[in-house]
Amino acid sequence: MEVKRVSRGFHILAKPMGPVCNLACRYCFYREKALLYPGNQKQSDWIMSEKILEEYTRQYIASQPGSTISFAWQGGEPTLLGLEFFRKAIDLQNQYANGKRIENTLQTNGILLTDAWGEFLARNKFLVGLSLDGPRHLHDRHRIDREAAPTFDKVMQGIDCLKKHGVEFNTLAVVPRYNSQYPLEIYRFLREIGNGFMQFIPIVERAAADTTPDGLALVSPDSSVAAHVTDWSVDPTEYGRFLCAIFDDWVMRDVGKIYVQMFDVTLAAWVGEEPGLCVFQQTCGSSAVLEHNGDTYSCDHYVYPENRLGNILNHTLASMLNSPQQLRFGQGKLDKLPIQCQECKVRFVCNGECPKHRFIPTKDGEEKLNYLCRSYKLFFTHVAPAMGYMAAELRAGRPPANVMEWMRNRDPSSSGKARPGRNDSCPCGSGLKYKRCCGK
Repeated sequence: MEVKRVSRGFHILAKPMGPVCNLACRYCFYREKALLYPGNQKQSDWIMSEKILEEYTRQYIASQPGSTISFAWQGGEPTLLGLEFFRKAIDLQNQYANGKRIENTLQTNGILLTDAWGEFLARNKFLVGLSLDGPRHLHDRHRIDREAAPTFDKVMQGIDCLKKHGVEFNTLAVVPRYNSQYPLEIYRFLREIGNGFMQFIPIVERAAADTTPDGLALVSPDSSVAAHVTDWSVDPTEYGRFLCAIFDDWVMRDVGKIYVQMFDVTLAAWVGEEPGLCVFQQTCGSSAVLEHNGDTYSCDHYVYPENRLGNILNHTLASMLNSPQQLRFGQGKLDKLPIQCQECKVRFVCNGECPKHRFIPTKDGEEKLNYLCRSYKLFFTHVAPAMGYMAAELRAGRPPANVMEWMRNRDPSSSGKARPGRNDSCPCGSGLKYKRCCGK
């Protein structure tokens, strides 16, 4: 099969074990994807074959325009495949590299990490994204194994393994409704365990009132069936407050030492760059998912039959990522942006966020407003003074960490901005008075 070089770069999130996992996290949206492959009855049915692995490796490297190729491995839980699978993956990458630099990232729950894994990951310079939701009482509330047992201690052992072998890692903290009440406890815990790179991932899912024909409980983002937001999904206002509280702590002492993905993305937008995170870009469609059997879907959050682009054995990655179907999918993010978003002062950084979360009406009754709109309006408004200062420092060739001294000379409780009066409109855009909303 001929591989044509694609005109634009794209990213593939490979799930070589599909949705199979050794945990049963209460908020997981991916486990039920097993229902899309009813013929797979045992765990071995989910293992990506060498044929698929080689075809993916060859095509992905050959189709990318850049000199650095980044492979991303996720699941389910990819370490269930064992080290031999990833040794084969490295061998194939070396075989097809053709002078390009190869990078690998692995997202894991950390449960199965051993010294052998640590040595392999360090030797091959993997960047590991490790799922950890915070201290024990918050992590174990949702992240349990198949026997409903807590996993915190095993995850901490995995982190110790990564540190022992010098493996670079980020922590990925999911933010469900309950955990959003503990922003500083989570942030300070992650900071204290020696992790300098953090991601916070809001949980927003809708469950169908009745099980869908394909057996899935969580509805497609574009579904029109009766559905409700799950009770573990984060509240929009609380998620905004969560981000603001962490930012206020970070901006006073940790700039240049601790890297929070959300803050980096926000600062990039403030200096005029396109946000580096797909959910905040104007359009999407350049990040697809490759399942264990070669099936390719539009996005990690759109693994539904209607979003299947084809199979890597029958279509090239380049043809699928540049297909009319995928181009419409990506452009739809911009074309369907509500007027309320188009006129919003923080659109330049938010861009309506992920289409997956666009399912509530605007104040004027227009469809497709983002469920987290209130979160982001609150957060981006709150951080504007500090972001403006850091952006000015960057343009002047000075370190943005100077913002810490600037902040210390201002009111630390307001990020350099005067608080609204009790009867003023709340800056989060809720339409409520400040005393009835974020000023509670």
